[in-house]
Amino acid sequence: MPSPLTFAVPKGRVLDEALPVMAAAGVVPEAAFHDKACRALTFATARADLRLIRVRAFDVATFVAHGAAQVGIVGSDVIEEFGYAELYAPVDLEIGRCRLALARPAAAAQPDGASHLRVATKYPNLTRRHFERRGIQAECIKLSGAMELAPVLGLADQIVDLVSTGRTLRDNGLVEVERIADVTSRFIVNRAAWKTDGRIAALIAAFRDGSRREAS
Repeated sequence: MPSPLTFAVPKGRVLDEALPVMAAAGVVPEAAFHDKACRALTFATARADLRLIRVRAFDVATFVAHGAAQVGIVGSDVIEEFGYAELYAPVDLEIGRCRLALARPAAAAQPDGASHLRVATKYPNLTRRHFERRGIQAECIKLSGAMELAPVLGLADQIVDLVSTGRTLRDNGLVEVERIADVTSRFIVNRAAWKTDGRIAALIAAFRDGSRREAS
């Protein structure tokens, strides 16, 4: 019997949205997966040849790109940030909808023609590329959270972060000034594994069909 496939899924809100799509594709986790008190990171599924690992969203891409997991679910923001050549994202699951946006304090008017900015973000690569296309040098300060504090405390001029409703920005005196990219979650696979293991092509087809059923 071939080794089980490892499926990496992200913690948090996106996982809640992903579970119905996973079920529609035939990937049903064991009961312990839903136990909030459970600290395990690896879980069985209804399929004997497929196990789940639950990790941070940024780590999903790393596990799959390096072949430690063969498939996963992650946002298009993470895919674009890392740019791993080893990743293939064949299915847009149409979940986890949000946007990557530039924001700054409502009271701070950014002078036109600025050639250098300090930007706090979890996405330094995406942010640099965005500003380079405009001929602006972005000094990126990487933060993992509490991004909205950076302009308030003088750490950065602006932030680039995920925005859903915009309430967190407003509550912290920031305004969204530019939408950089729309974000949805994708089903991703390791390219080498996809070429050598027929089960992955079958999973791609199952998730494509499952996401269509959930959307209809």
